[in-house]
Amino acid sequence: MSDSIENGVTGCEAVVAAADYPVFVVTTRAGDELGGCLVGFTSQVSIDPVRFLVGLSKTNRTFAIAARASRLTVHLLGSEQTALAALFGGETGDDTDKFARCAWNPGPGEVPVLSEAAGWFSGAIIQRHDFGDHVGVVLAPDSGTARPSATRTLRMHAVQDLRPGHQA
Repeated sequence: MSDSIENGVTGCEAVVAAADYPVFVVTTRAGDELGGCLVGFTSQVSIDPVRFLVGLSKTNRTFAIAARASRLTVHLLGSEQTALAALFGGETGDDTDKFARCAWNPGPGEVPVLSEAAGWFSGAIIQRHDFGDHVGVVLAPDSGTARPSATRTLRMHAVQDLRPGHQA
């Protein structure tokens, strides 16, 4: 059976849109250079040991920094944090110092931890996989913190109209 297209949307795209995944902000550091972006392609990919996959767009400045970095920090956003999502998803680090416009502290490996995030974890980059227009970065999480589980997370539908700083 083929993936039919209706109104320009494939069955896969329609199912993924209906799933309404959470979005995250990923930060990294290579030397003195900081990077951060909004990401929608993420998943835990192993339970024991815990492994987490982040998809980074090759056109994104954060991708170029992450290619030289040894770790990433993944931030969960609460449903009310659309401004933070817009900063990291609608601005590009080529033009804007995103970290001058939000509160953060150095975390593990001096990678920025966003103070207002609903939760975060950080991990060493252990693998990279080319998936086409994105590269999958596999992390071995080793530290982090989260608000109570009742936190409502920011989902893809809430940022679908956000104009990205870079096209994927």
